[in-house]
Amino acid sequence: MNAMDPMSPDEIKRRAEALGPWFHNMEIREGVWTAPNHFLGNYPAIKWKNFSDAIPQDLTGKSVLDIGCNGGFYSIEMKKRGAERVLGVDFDDAYLAQARFAAEVMGYDIEFRKLSVYDLGQLGERFDVVIFMGVLYHLRHPLLALDLIHEHVARDVLVFQSMQRGSSETMPVEENYTFWQTDHFDDPRYPKMHFIEHRYADDPTNWWAPNAACVEAMLRSAGFEIVKHPEAEVYICRRVDAPPGAGAVYPAQGRTA
Repeated sequence: MNAMDPMSPDEIKRRAEALGPWFHNMEIREGVWTAPNHFLGNYPAIKWKNFSDAIPQDLTGKSVLDIGCNGGFYSIEMKKRGAERVLGVDFDDAYLAQARFAAEVMGYDIEFRKLSVYDLGQLGERFDVVIFMGVLYHLRHPLLALDLIHEHVARDVLVFQSMQRGSSETMPVEENYTFWQTDHFDDPRYPKMHFIEHRYADDPTNWWAPNAACVEAMLRSAGFEIVKHPEAEVYICRRVDAPPGAGAVYPAQGRTA
């Protein structure tokens, strides 16, 4: 593993600052951090340590897709574990520039590509591990994104995380309710997705804030079995057969709405 042509720490720091602001704080060279004053502290390392043991330490020979890779933290962590192929995708050119710079400085061979989550079918390949963290609540069509991940790119493991608001408790949900049964909708444990019309935390791309029950129901409905829940918002899933109706589109005839 050879780093890029030697640069002084001062030069690396200057170039990192020019690429800022960073949302991923990483020590890309000894003493050089990308976001040393991050409002969440040493993020995302502080979150990673809470669930890193839930992912195999040895990923030798495995392929990884990091959707919404941002500054490349998780892509780099997967490469550290020996993943043979790591592809990070994002739709933000600034994040992709950060990720490429961080990986190059640290000496990791990682491909980064500009791609929307809705265009995953263009990749034409499946990956052993798919990372889908910090993305769902930024999407106008979140369930579609999960369906596309299941249909086109996930082979086995999905590492999922989403911001959650509302109850962290869940409840048994019946297979069906009559038209006149409505009490369950008022139970805070029932799957709910809060829609953010304007801004949340000053971010106009925060569209949704699901509760825990909604996250788990969406994962199941897209064909992902939850096998571990190591951290409040993180789920380790396995791809299974999607349930009937998943990703289905109503035929043109016989449906008006």
